[in-house]
Amino acid sequence: MAASNLALEMHSIGERLLHKLQMLPQAEPVEIVAFSVLVIFTATVLLLLLTAVGYCCCRCCRPKRGGRRAPVGPTTPP
Repeated sequence: MAASNLALEMHSIGERLLHKLQMLPQAEPVEIVAFSVLVIFTATVLLLLLTAVGYCCCRCCRPKRGGRRAPVGPTTPP
């Protein structure tokens, strides 16, 4: 039941967004700027999220550097 409600809600949001996009050429300059700011903000958040996920995934899969190290000291002649 909840999945169908979610699907209907997403569908209605998509329709409203499509309607807003279709009305954008006739919109006032303030609405165009506000929409542009929202798009840039959303793209920035998605880019940062993608960068963070990529960094975490690549960092976890790499072998760790500098595991066990033997101390180096002066050698004594035999």
